[in-house]
Amino acid sequence: MNPSDALAVLQWWIVLFLLGICAMPLTFRLFPYYFDKGYPFSKIIGALIVAYIVFLAGIIRVAPFTQQTIVGVAFILTAAAYFYFGRKSDFHSMLKVKWLTFALEEILFLTVLMIWAYIHSFGPDIHGLEKFMDFGFVNSLLRTTYFPPRDMWFTPYAINYYYFGHLVTAMLTKLSGLPSFITFNLMLSTIVATCFSLCFSIGANLYANLIESERIPKVRLILSGILSACLVTLAGNLHILYAFFVPYDTNNPVPMWQLPFKPLSFPNNYWYPNATRFIYHTIHEFPIYSWTVADLHGHVLDIPFVLLTISFLFSLLLIQTNLKIDDSKLIGKVFLVKPYYLVFNGLLLAAMYMTNAWDGAIYWLLSALTLLYIHGTKMQNYKKILETENLIIKENKKHITPKFKKWKVAWARDYILSLLIVTTCLLLFATPYNFFFNTGAYDHGIGLNCAPEFLIKIGKIGPFIFEQGYCQHSYWWELLTLYGFFYFFVVVFAIFMYRFKRYTVTDVFVALLILLSTFLIIVPEFFYLKDIYTTYFRANTMFKLVFQAFIMLQLSSGYIIVRMATLLPFVRGTKRIFLICFFVISALLVGLVMTYPYIAVTSYYGNFKTYEGLDGINYLKTLYPDDYYAINWINANIKGQPVILEAQGDSYTDYARISANTGLPTVLGWTVHEWLWRGSYNVPAPRITDVQTLYDTTSLQTARQLLTEYDVTYVYVGNLERQKYPNLDEQKFSELGHIVYQHGNTRIYELNG
Repeated sequence: MNPSDALAVLQWWIVLFLLGICAMPLTFRLFPYYFDKGYPFSKIIGALIVAYIVFLAGIIRVAPFTQQTIVGVAFILTAAAYFYFGRKSDFHSMLKVKWLTFALEEILFLTVLMIWAYIHSFGPDIHGLEKFMDFGFVNSLLRTTYFPPRDMWFTPYAINYYYFGHLVTAMLTKLSGLPSFITFNLMLSTIVATCFSLCFSIGANLYANLIESERIPKVRLILSGILSACLVTLAGNLHILYAFFVPYDTNNPVPMWQLPFKPLSFPNNYWYPNATRFIYHTIHEFPIYSWTVADLHGHVLDIPFVLLTISFLFSLLLIQTNLKIDDSKLIGKVFLVKPYYLVFNGLLLAAMYMTNAWDGAIYWLLSALTLLYIHGTKMQNYKKILETENLIIKENKKHITPKFKKWKVAWARDYILSLLIVTTCLLLFATPYNFFFNTGAYDHGIGLNCAPEFLIKIGKIGPFIFEQGYCQHSYWWELLTLYGFFYFFVVVFAIFMYRFKRYTVTDVFVALLILLSTFLIIVPEFFYLKDIYTTYFRANTMFKLVFQAFIMLQLSSGYIIVRMATLLPFVRGTKRIFLICFFVISALLVGLVMTYPYIAVTSYYGNFKTYEGLDGINYLKTLYPDDYYAINWINANIKGQPVILEAQGDSYTDYARISANTGLPTVLGWTVHEWLWRGSYNVPAPRITDVQTLYDTTSLQTARQLLTEYDVTYVYVGNLERQKYPNLDEQKFSELGHIVYQHGNTRIYELNG
């Protein structure tokens, strides 16, 4: 890595480190039973709280979205956290005791951040897939003064998509003082590093709270953490087995046993994206694929919030399990779980909803299951107390004390109220965002996959729709290929837990993760959320659900391997042989899925042959050199968000590149994306003709009328505009305004006021 890129990484890391410092006292309070006190999560908690307060201040127009506002909010958070949480705990003594642990985890984070920044420097281009969209969101946010941010592809409307993660990126960009074409790649690297460090903490703490000992060998903690971190962050699925066979037709996957077996030719021209498009007309991605293709999309931006939520819920279980007060004294107390934990839970769910809406719903379910277990366990513990005191006779179910019946109702009430508080906080925290968000554009109903004929004739019942021809099911061998790795461990875990009948709170939490993940995998086989896509009608549903299932199941798989290792000293004979076989197979399976990142990353980044640096728009110098210089001029000279006219084009093309790279709004960008965001093709469609008319017409009156209608200030005329509109009449722009920039074949006109 060249010195300037290394300096940019360090500059970026310092911002993240300081945000973590801001939130450390609060983090320690949220993770009191973690051996590392949740230190790796402090960066995410700090960024989340600061970003949300800045967002709230901007949405109600109390404070503009500036570096000064962000620093001010961070300072207030720091003062509040250290005053309220720092002085009420052994915070300072904890720092003295745990500083080496914190330092090791910080080094781990920084190392992974550096490694992935270096990897991105071999393919930094913000070009292809949905990078224009994500980069455009960040650039629009950077130019905005108050929220909501303007849609750079549909003036004068606000972004009607999930942009909170992009807002966090823009906030970090402002704090770091680095340009967005650098921070785009740094944010991608940060998410990988965050995923690795958070999963390390989760894996190590799952193990630490499994072993009932105050002295746990640090080597085992580190190995447990590294295993979980590697599985979630780097591992693929068992589709990698196809690398031992002759490649199949991508459009027609077949079971591997129908292909010639050629292990000596590994990897047999294996095409890594096939692991995410294996089931017909669906998408089933996982983190390492997302890291590789480098889209800064909502499902990627949300991963830190997802892992924070999973870890927080596990911490909540530990807090309730380790309550020192006698269970009998808890009877009748409203809110067994302290309200501020419930409020924080609601904030996490709101952040996920505003970043990637599906995740808010998924982890609301996990929150509900976790709270149900907490309250149910306390009720059962109290029942055991009464049984011990002979106040309940097991053999006579009718002989139950009225007191127990009363408190049974109290715990049910407490659970409902706790869940209600979480849900209410979710809705309240999301209200400022929802006030400017048209949910109706996405509300197309819930479809039944392969609906029977009698329901198709009915058509719709409430939110459920029944459509002819919408029928796709996954083959068993496809599901086995994608999820067989996980369920090998799940089955072994279930068998041994059933035989040993000794469960810990860690076992239960992992079981909840497995239960929810299995549900997420099954749902797309029966239901789909209706969107604008027809052939790929269940692709988005499967994508968003199984992406989270992958994360939870990989965490569970890492834990199960460690869990089985703890049983090894206590078994003999056949059981011991069985466990040894389990570890041999586990090593083989882990080795297989860990080969995926090598194939994927080296393929995408050209075997690391050409170092390009972290500048994400440098590719324009070669592809569209005139645009490159024009974009830099715009970013240096045009302030605010005046509308700029540029050529309209289809999604995933190079059109709308000026608005995406500058954050200036245009009349119409990627049409299909706007169709998706606005709910109907009829909304963006008329603008296609309007943009063409603006470039082609020779009538000053017609041009002036349309330019006024869309409040256009600048007109961009470059090579793509000339290709798209061969009848382009440039003379009228000279009459309606004047040239403010010219380089090569590119001109920018500023229209007269």
